[in-house]
Amino acid sequence: MPMTAPEKAPLEPLDSADDPSKLSVKAQRRKTVGNAERHRKIIFMIQQRRCVPRQDFLDELEVSPATFKRDLEYLRSRMRADIVYDREAGGYRFDPKSANKKVELPGLWFSEKEATALVLMQHLLANLDRAGLIGPHIDPLMDIVDGILGQSETTAKALRKRLKVFGMSARKTSLERFEEVGYALLNRKRIKITHYSKSKDATTVREVSPQRLIYYRDNWYLDAWCHLRNDLRSFAVDGIKEVEEIEKKAEEISEKELHEHFAESYGIFSGKATKKARLRFTPQRARWVAGETWHGQQVGTFEPDGSYVLEFGYNEDAELVMDILKHGPEVEVLAPAELKHHVKQALSLALKKYNT
Repeated sequence: MPMTAPEKAPLEPLDSADDPSKLSVKAQRRKTVGNAERHRKIIFMIQQRRCVPRQDFLDELEVSPATFKRDLEYLRSRMRADIVYDREAGGYRFDPKSANKKVELPGLWFSEKEATALVLMQHLLANLDRAGLIGPHIDPLMDIVDGILGQSETTAKALRKRLKVFGMSARKTSLERFEEVGYALLNRKRIKITHYSKSKDATTVREVSPQRLIYYRDNWYLDAWCHLRNDLRSFAVDGIKEVEEIEKKAEEISEKELHEHFAESYGIFSGKATKKARLRFTPQRARWVAGETWHGQQVGTFEPDGSYVLEFGYNEDAELVMDILKHGPEVEVLAPAELKHHVKQALSLALKKYNT
């Protein structure tokens, strides 16, 4: 059956609520965002359902027939969307002659799959980011994404309900300190920080040049050039108690030097790798460890009996010893002798607590 001529939707006169001159700047912004969101939903509904009855638009958009007509006119005349009314099917659809034509809408626009990926990413970040450092900055984007997915069977609410993330060792981080450090990092400014070290139970005041922020094992760290030690250092952000901006440009450290210092050795207690760890895991534990990344340049091999030998470089072994201990009798330190001694010493001290 041939398609009928597109139903025309003449623009309605503005009433007092629509008159921009009678709206505050904030109200005008809300109105503009609301209009853009409706336009996206109209396009999205047609893309997903091919043909959409007029009443479905009115119900889901929660608008009057006059507002819907104005939206149609805008999409047809300004966005060049070839939306026609199919009387036989009883709904609006894209003109088959231009079915492959992409409708370009202003601002951000995502397909359902892209929007779904964004919701999953945001939910993952929100659960990992217990201190609420990232959420406030991406919430405006998620309002748009929620609007897109709100018209599909896979809603944002349903996705978040079915995705659970547990950050078991995450520490609370001050939002204020994080933002101050982040501002100095992006603007390449030096800062003076008052930092408390849990391992040394000591507080120091240092002038540092921020290089990058690292999210490692559920916690935030600042990699920086320490002008007190005249060397690269990593500071736990939750240990930074005060931040003072200094009117000096940050010292710039090359990416190559940062990589050599922080990435070559094991864990966050880094430095240029000076030792090589060699660990053997039992065949049973190998099923898990073989799929884990302990180090960016690790080498793993299976032995004939199914045991798994893991080798990688490291500098300090405090964090490494903790990781070895959590595997209990399922792992053996083969080398170096120093690491083997430290693990044995830790096990002996733990055993003494239970013997007494």
